[in-house]
Amino acid sequence: MLRCIAIDDEELALELLVDNISKLPFLQLVAACGNPLEAIKVMQEQPVDLVFLDIQMPGLTGLQFIQSLSVKPMFILITAYEKYALEGYNLDVVDYLVKPVALERFFKAANKALELYQLKEKSNSATMLASAPPAYFFINVDYSMLKVVFADIIWIEGLKDYIKIHLNSTTKPIVARMSMKAMEEQLPGSMFIRIQKSYIVSKEYITAIRKNSVFINTLELPVGDGYRDAVAALAGKAAE
Repeated sequence: MLRCIAIDDEELALELLVDNISKLPFLQLVAACGNPLEAIKVMQEQPVDLVFLDIQMPGLTGLQFIQSLSVKPMFILITAYEKYALEGYNLDVVDYLVKPVALERFFKAANKALELYQLKEKSNSATMLASAPPAYFFINVDYSMLKVVFADIIWIEGLKDYIKIHLNSTTKPIVARMSMKAMEEQLPGSMFIRIQKSYIVSKEYITAIRKNSVFINTLELPVGDGYRDAVAALAGKAAE
């Protein structure tokens, strides 16, 4: 659904524009404005994806209106004068319609705006997915690269040159040759906290915190002196 505004100083032209907009199910009319100043007020109060804009208007023209905006929605220009088409395209408008606008031509311009909007949304979604950190990592176990999901980890225990990863999904922990430092670097700090040289715990599974220990249900794990402040901060108070 494209949220749109219609702007034209001619009452009959504005009514026709509003009627055309109502014929397309993917267009939602936010406001019909007789001048750009009315539209600016509307755009300050709610989001707008597309503007149907008459060029020749007293006071602030359509082109001046576009140039005045720092954040620009899509524009479809409407005018009786073809000479403004080139200047309009220089402002990167979606389309340019000459009055009187045929309904078929209006539909074509609106569909073009929809396609551009969908393409932009798809691109934004792909960018967000690409920038999002992975929710898992792979670890070498018994000559295989085993996938471990961060949210499945309860706590991790260091055993000299090995680590033992305790998971929520199974009672059998994962044992791998890896240092605690290397393991800690793999984990997102927003989800895990190191409480001792030999222990890293998922914040999600911590059920209670004491001065010198952390509980995961009935399991009690000791907190090292160098980690007390971080653990206390997790509980929302300073270490004593």
